[in-house]
This record gives sequence, structure tokens and C-alpha cells, in this order.
Amino acid sequence: MSELALTLLRLGFLVLLWVGVLFTLSVLRRDLRAPREARPAPVAAPGGQQPAASSPPRRARSGGKGSRLVVTEGPLSGTVVPLGTTPVTIGRAADSTLVVEDDYASTNHCRIYSAGGEWVVEDLNSTNGTWLDRTRITRPTVLPVGVPLRVGRSVMQVRK
Repeated sequence: MSELALTLLRLGFLVLLWVGVLFTLSVLRRDLRAPREARPAPVAAPGGQQPAASSPPRRARSGGKGSRLVVTEGPLSGTVVPLGTTPVTIGRAADSTLVVEDDYASTNHCRIYSAGGEWVVEDLNSTNGTWLDRTRITRPTVLPVGVPLRVGRSVMQVRK
């Protein structure tokens, strides 16, 4: 094989390697970015000023406190966890109250606890987030009875 052909073959292989690296980086970047639903929409405040960081709306009282957490979708569908005085932890960790075997759930994903006569859900800095209905929660939020709570591929609800 001639020297020119060998050099062109090497350059072609090098270009192919770089295309693969750039493709991999673009896929990683897209996967690590927050989904469109998780980003707050810009809202113009009166006077033309942009408001400070928006937060998800607090839910209204549900008219009663549930007594159990029921998994409605996912691999643990039908599982019932009684809610009591101790917090319920959800995640992949073996010491979690509800162990979720899911690649989209973090080791310590979220916690549900009682506060002020209501159930409160708190995301524990999970990678993919904890979703209350269609809103990603970023701070402790009241968990009303019957509202879907999504952790990875599992969906659960507080029921009476």
C-alpha cells in the first residue's frame, strides 16, 4: 500500500473517531439537560421586570389526610405502604421504606413525612427529579390525596 493511501486511511479513521466522540458528547448533554416541562416558563411581571426564580405552586388542602401510599404504575404496582408517624423514604437503597429497582430512581430519591396535619414530599437531590402530577418539585411540597407522584417509572398516590 502506498504512503499516500496509508496516510488517508489514518486521517479517515481519526475523523471517524472524532465524529463518534462528538456524537457521544451531544447525547450526554441532551440527556443531562432538564426536560422542557421542568424548566420554568418566563413570566413578565408588571412594569417589565422579570420575577425572581419561580417555584411550583403550593397545593390546596385536600380535605383530609390519607393513611396509605399506593403504587399505581410501575414494577411495584399494587404495593401499599402504610403512612404513620415515621417518614417514608423512596429510592434504590436497601434501607429505603419503598425500594424502587429502577435506573431512573436515585439511591435516596425522596421522602414523605407528616407536617401540620398533611403529607409533605421532599426531593432528596435526585438526578431525574420527583414529579407531583406534571410539576417537578424542588422544595418540600404538600402531597394531596389522589394526586400522582412520579419517582422514576413508578407512579404512586396517597389514599385514605
